[in-house]
Amino acid sequence: MVSVVDKLSEILISENVSFQQWFSLVDNDIKEEDKKVVQKAWDFAKEKYGDSQRDSGQSYFHHAISVASILIQINLDYESVSAGMLHDVLDKGVCSREELNNIFGYNIAELVESIYKMENIAQLHNHNEEGAVRLGQAEQLRKMIFATTKDVRGVIIKLAEQVQNMRTLQNLCESEQRRISIETRDIYSPLANLLGIWHVKWELEDLSFRYLKPDTYKKIAKMIAERRIDREEYIENALNVISEKLDEEGIKAEVKGRPKHIYSIWKKMVRKGVGYDELFDVRAVRVMVNTVAECYAVLGIVHGLWKHIPKEFDDYIATPKNNNYQSLHTAVIGPEGKNLEIQIRTYEMHENSELGIAAHWRYKDGSSYDQGFQKKINWLRQYIESCQEDAGEDDFVDQLWSESFDDRIYVLTPKGKVLDLSAGSTVIDFAYAIHTEVGHKCFGAKVNQRIVPLNHRLENGDTVEILTKSNMTPSRDWLVSGLGYTASARTRAKIRAWFKLQDLEKSIIDGREIIERELHRFGLKKNAISVILEKSRYQNEDELLAAIGRGDFSAAQIGSRLQEEVALQQYQPEQESLPISARPSQHQKSSSDIQILGVGNLLTHMAKCCKPVPNDSIVGFITRGRGVSIHRTDCANIKNLDQEECERLIDVSWSGNRENQYPVDIKVESYDRPGLLNEISMIFVQEKLNITDISTSVDKRDRIARMSFTVEISDISNLGKILNKIGSLPNIIDVRRISG
Repeated sequence: MVSVVDKLSEILISENVSFQQWFSLVDNDIKEEDKKVVQKAWDFAKEKYGDSQRDSGQSYFHHAISVASILIQINLDYESVSAGMLHDVLDKGVCSREELNNIFGYNIAELVESIYKMENIAQLHNHNEEGAVRLGQAEQLRKMIFATTKDVRGVIIKLAEQVQNMRTLQNLCESEQRRISIETRDIYSPLANLLGIWHVKWELEDLSFRYLKPDTYKKIAKMIAERRIDREEYIENALNVISEKLDEEGIKAEVKGRPKHIYSIWKKMVRKGVGYDELFDVRAVRVMVNTVAECYAVLGIVHGLWKHIPKEFDDYIATPKNNNYQSLHTAVIGPEGKNLEIQIRTYEMHENSELGIAAHWRYKDGSSYDQGFQKKINWLRQYIESCQEDAGEDDFVDQLWSESFDDRIYVLTPKGKVLDLSAGSTVIDFAYAIHTEVGHKCFGAKVNQRIVPLNHRLENGDTVEILTKSNMTPSRDWLVSGLGYTASARTRAKIRAWFKLQDLEKSIIDGREIIERELHRFGLKKNAISVILEKSRYQNEDELLAAIGRGDFSAAQIGSRLQEEVALQQYQPEQESLPISARPSQHQKSSSDIQILGVGNLLTHMAKCCKPVPNDSIVGFITRGRGVSIHRTDCANIKNLDQEECERLIDVSWSGNRENQYPVDIKVESYDRPGLLNEISMIFVQEKLNITDISTSVDKRDRIARMSFTVEISDISNLGKILNKIGSLPNIIDVRRISG
């Protein structure tokens, strides 16, 4: 079994080990004064955990010091080691954040809390089906990192804990083994990969592979074991040849075999479609030197010893990987004609490769963890591709880091849900991101359990609780940029929409009062509004009333239109009806398509206001001197008739033998593009419809095209088919019949 660091496999920690015994076993650079903090964490953890046991059967305290051991071996500082010992105290509820802060200081308390948050987020994943979880993990993994880690050490501590979890997995039931292994493979191993902590990555991969594909794991392990003696003899021979040649050239170097890991062997076999013996790097050697110049000198010596295999050379020194991984990779036909992989790097490159970002936690000039170093991990947020040494890493990890997230923050609700917001977002932005109504009714907020003002800017990992009241409404101050209440354009749009709606309702009320006053002055009935609407650019009565209320449509304009209506009623009283503008049948003389119950041979006209079409629900209105005006039953003019006028309504119906064509108005809204009008017109042509009128306009502000068509149809059933065809065209926003 692969170990995080070779030395850890030699450290056996008993349940009764003392701090001094443990500390002497673990190789570390922790100063004496910092050692006291670690010992205080040891004593505190031992007291708080007591004799409680984990599901694995290991005690919480034993688990804690195992995690701390891993952290020391991968170079973490005393604050991280202390936090590793304490990482379960918040989860178990045996200690509060405030108590940690008082005893160990802000940094350690913050690290412990970040691990607790990560654990809560990880539990949101559904692990029931192996194949179904991976796509969902990418988003959660990204959010987990950015929402919970103001300090990247928190992620490393969590990785160390997961290593220990995997090492003690054997005592759990099979379903739990599988669940935790999937979580490890899909969340924590990619995290270790991205941080460049290869030893952790390899162990997590191998352990999860062991439980997810036990038969394959055992088969490869058996092949490695069976060939171990031959392989070790072969490697020893190659090492001697290289070492002797380097000594001759005066190059001081460390030359040793490079272990291969079961999971990476299996992935290469699958990816390349080859057997175990055909892999170049099953037999692998690593050469470490002091300088970059010596790296290239060693490369020349190796290629002089054995024939280089074409296309198996990579210079990651001249062109480092995106996480600054550096090394020379080459493959040669080595002794006995067998393939041999060789890596060449400096000692510094090796340390960075093995420990990744953790390699930077060093004690310099007597100081501890360098807070400024946190700025040096910006590359983590700019990852584009996998950091794995093996080319062709699974696309899963590549896709996770294919963009930069510097302009995003990730914050949490009290229930642990992660919200993705733009950098600089405020409490108000958070409220509207939850729900528009929550934003409208927001009057306060708590961030990390502390009351904050509404213009408080949020940071990664904040937990935000919105306080609401049912009678609260947005404030216009929220839209004033200088006051800093909002950072999101989407939030401001929602606030503006709310005020626009309130203003609209008030404008409609004001407009109705104005027009009713004018109608009364001219002695006209309410249905005269339809005349003004028909001659205006507004689509419905509410739009007209709102325009009047805002003053867009002046009282003088209203009076002018109403005077026209008075004149029409005096001299052309029946103008509200329009004779059928229809095409007669080519086969027989035109006749009325309307049947009036109990009456025959009455003159009928189609009302201009609502333009009925066969199969519309209709009603007749007896006019003075011009027969019966046919309206749709949902016509606004019919609905607004007074009691006396309602007595002039009669039942009518469409006849079974209809021969005429009827005008229908169709309105289309679309994002403007070339050829749109032609495509719509072609639909009418294909349906053999006559177009009698077209009007178009384009709003220069939003490039929305608005088109009105009048076409003649014989039956309402044809209309639905036509509207569907137009609606299916690219860029169409809305298509509908215009009615009165």
